[in-house]
Order: sequence, then C-alpha cells, then structure tokens
Amino acid sequence: MTLCIGVIMEHKLIGRILAEKGIINEEALQKALDEQKHSKERLGSILLRLGAITEGDMLNALSLQLGIPRISLNDFPKIPPVIEPHLSLKFLKQYMIVPVDKKDNMAIVAMADPLDFFAIDAIQISTGLMVEPRICSEKDIISAIDNYYAKGAATMEKIIGTMEEKEGEKPAWEIEEDVEHLKDMAQEAPIINLVNLVIAQAIEKKASDIHIEPFEDKLNIRYRIDGILHHIDSPPRQLHPAIASRIKIMSKLNIAERRLPQDGRIKTRILDKDIDIRVSAVPTLYGESIVMRLLDASSIIGLKELGFSPNTRSEFERMIKTPYGMLLVTGPTGSGKTTTLYAAIGMTDKSQKKVITIEDPVEYYLDAINQIQVKPKIGLTFANGLRSIVRQDPDVIMVGEIRDLETADISIHAALTGHLVFSTLHTNDAAGAVTRLMDMGIESYLISSSLIGVLAQRLVRVICNNCKMPVTPDAETMKILGIDKPHFKIYKGVGCDACSNTGYKGRTGIFELMPVNDDIRLLIVEKKGSNIIKQKAVALGMKTLREDGWEKVRHGITTMEEVVRVTQEEEK
Repeated sequence: MTLCIGVIMEHKLIGRILAEKGIINEEALQKALDEQKHSKERLGSILLRLGAITEGDMLNALSLQLGIPRISLNDFPKIPPVIEPHLSLKFLKQYMIVPVDKKDNMAIVAMADPLDFFAIDAIQISTGLMVEPRICSEKDIISAIDNYYAKGAATMEKIIGTMEEKEGEKPAWEIEEDVEHLKDMAQEAPIINLVNLVIAQAIEKKASDIHIEPFEDKLNIRYRIDGILHHIDSPPRQLHPAIASRIKIMSKLNIAERRLPQDGRIKTRILDKDIDIRVSAVPTLYGESIVMRLLDASSIIGLKELGFSPNTRSEFERMIKTPYGMLLVTGPTGSGKTTTLYAAIGMTDKSQKKVITIEDPVEYYLDAINQIQVKPKIGLTFANGLRSIVRQDPDVIMVGEIRDLETADISIHAALTGHLVFSTLHTNDAAGAVTRLMDMGIESYLISSSLIGVLAQRLVRVICNNCKMPVTPDAETMKILGIDKPHFKIYKGVGCDACSNTGYKGRTGIFELMPVNDDIRLLIVEKKGSNIIKQKAVALGMKTLREDGWEKVRHGITTMEEVVRVTQEEEK
C-alpha cells in the first residue's frame, strides 16, 4: 500500500494513533521507530511487515489522521454511478481508484491513496465534478473494478488477443471488405461472448434499447434506461466490424451489405428470460450504427400498471368495451402507445371475439391474437393488409399506426361497419388527432361518426423509492401545482446504487383522455381547430397531460422536471 503523505509527519502521528487505540504497545512502536532510522521506510509499512498491525488497522489510523472516511467493499453499490465522460479502466487500475457515488456536482471516490492530488485533479478536470475521497484498501478497489468492469474488459482483451496481427499483414479487424474473414471473426467464441455480455448487461439494467455507434476514433455503446441514454464502457473501435457482423448473423441480415439500411430480429433466452430483439443497422460515415430494441414478453402489463388515475382508467375501459368505433392513442415515438394498445387488447374477451392486428413491426407475440407483420417490399402495406383483415370477420382490429389517407380511410370505414378499431397517431395532444385526420383528407362527418375517443400520453420517470426524500416546494411551485396547504411536501430522488444515482427508477404514464361526445362531434363536423376542440374538452372535464403530471407530482410519484421535460413542446 503506497501513500503520498510524506509532507505530514506521519511517523509520529500514525504511531501515536495506533498506540492510543491499544493496537500496538510502546515497545512495538519504539522497535518500528528504531528500524525506520536505518531503513527510511514509512512507519506503517514497517509495522505491517513486522505483523504488529493489519492493513485494516493502518487504514483506520489513516482515516483518523487525515479526517477522510474509510470504506470497504461491503459499502460499495451494486452498480457503479454513471459519471460522464467515463474514467478509463486503465486510469482506475493505475491510480487504484473507483467511483462509488455521485451527488449533484460531487463524485465520491474510493482511493488507495486519498492524497494523490494528481489523480484527483485529473478526475475533476475530466468530469467537471468535485472529488470527495474515501480511504479504501487496494484489495477492495481491485475487487470492485473486477466486479464493475473487468468481466467485459477481460472479454475484450481476450478478443483482441485472438486477433493478433500476423507479421507483415494488415490487422484482421481492418479487413472490412473481406466478408468471409468477418464471418469467421463473428463466429469466434470471444466475439460471441462479448455481444452476449452487452445484451445481458442491458437486460440486467432494464434497458429498452442498445445503441452501438462507430466514430472515427472510438466506439460508443449506450443503453436507453427509463427513456434516457447512458454510456457504458465500450470495446475498442477496431472491434466494431466483428461486433456488427455478429449481430447481423444473429438477426439473419446480410453481413456483406454495408451500404443500405437493414432490419432484422433475434429471438434468444438470456438470464432465464425469452427476449425478442428488434435490430436496425444503418450505414454511417464510420461504419454501421446498430440499434437493438429489447422486447421482453414477460414485461407486458395491464391497464392497472400503466399509471391511469381511477377516473381516466374507468372512462378508457368504457371505450374499450364499446362494440364498434375507433379509439386512437397519440404521442411521440417512445411514449408507450403500443404498450397501451396491447393492454387494451388484453381486456377483450378473446374466447368470444376475433382480434387481428397489423403492425410494423410486431413488437410482442400475443396469445390467441392474429398478428400480421407489414412487408412493404412485397406489397403488404397497412392499407392492403387492412383490406384483407376486414374480410376475415374480425371483431377487434389494431392498426399499428395510421400514416396515410388510404390507411385512415379503411380504418374509419371498418369502424363504421361494426368493428372496434384501435390505432395510433403522432400528435402532441388528444385534440390534435382530429385535425391530423382532416389534414390527411378524411371528411369531418366520417371522423365525428366513427371516433369514440382519443388518448394522448407520455412516459415520465418514477422517483426511486430507495432514495426518495421530501422537499418543501417554493411559492411558485405551490401555485403551479395548485397546492394551498401549508408545509406540503413533494419528493425527489437524491440518487443511490439502486437507481444508478439518477434518482429515478422505472416509468409511468401521464394521460389526456378526450371522449368524443355530442359536443365534440359538433365541433368536428364544423371543422373547428384543435385549440377550440381542446378548450371544449377541458370545459367538459378533460384533464390535460400537464394536469395529470402535476397530480403525480403531488402524489410523490414523479418530479416537476420530468413533467416539464415530456410536455414542454405542446404546452410552452
């Protein structure tokens, strides 16, 4: 154990601390001091070598001497905090450092040498965070590095080791045009293990997507967790062709085609879960960018778990039980529309009703549901598929998305002829769905006759229950939230190992449900704008996205920042 504390007269202070604690007696201390006169070693090192003290004794004494808390491996979080930019594995091992916590602009770092000011300055300059050191043994730091990072690093090193350059030849990973070579590389055990590791870690962290992005001098791998992208320690840039080829082989894509986008699918079992992975490969300037959407069928949830308030859920269930008509769910990509539609379909009595879906792509395979995958290359579009579906005698039809006039027209006519039709649109709010259909060219009287309701939704992150703490809101916040109670508390997450120091864990929905009643139908027939329709719906009792968000803030489910983040575009 090495410590840069020569500027402190520790040969007196450390010895005195140990003696006062009864760890060593005066005889042992004097013997060590006498030996120090000849060897010039540090007193602690001599006492350790003589067996007079343990490393733990030494660390405790140093903690008292320097006023720096000591921690051990048991105090470390299960998941390391997210600190960006990432500190390299080489840096961590060289300086015997590992981050253990992050609070606001402060990084708490375990260090074998808490007075290594060069390492502390390097972290502060690199990350922009202040550093608060903790004393820790080298053994515990090495174990933590191995637990957090070394599994992937060891795999990467093994991969690199299996791809040693042959003398006078170009490295294997640079022969990107040699398809057979790439195929061989992609089928080697180290590459297989690395790709499996990346996927397994994403599942462990409950990520929804994996992004693999090549740049000129680096390869970025990021996980989307609760809607936010997080960097992970990435393999060397030169491994990208082999990684991309492995993923393309798994998803049955053409590894020789690197000029055009490709889409594929992987079905696998990882961590005792059946995982369906949707793969998209797109050529970029420095190689193919690959995104993998992780679809866990066991994660499909019902309406109860989506986050509806009791009144909204009751009204939505009423619409789902309507015998015919069209129900739309709107919101941007990634707002949970498909999950809501699957939950709605789950409420239908499939033993007595025939349910058919047409999707692009089919995200989850549902039991007792007839699901159709759109295939535009062979002419199976939403519109063409819908024409065939209505001849299959369905009771309930789900259309993945209404993208054009033809699809919209067939969907509405299906709703008018006795079918219950579910579909999605990309609009900012519920009222916007009406004007979007009009803009597509659908007659207003057809919309008013077929539409039974529109649900707009967003996903907000949920405050981590493990580090949740009360906060007293200021006067402006109280006014925004409509709170008139003194000493009212809202909540925030301070960050912990359970939530990777984000303060959030999991997501829930905020909703804006607009039933299409006689008053709304009249405005639709009169071709009124979305603002007028929305005002009328609010007057009739509709709760807007922000209002539903504020309610979840008041109940300590999420934060104001989250509600503003996902609703700011439509309600500036």
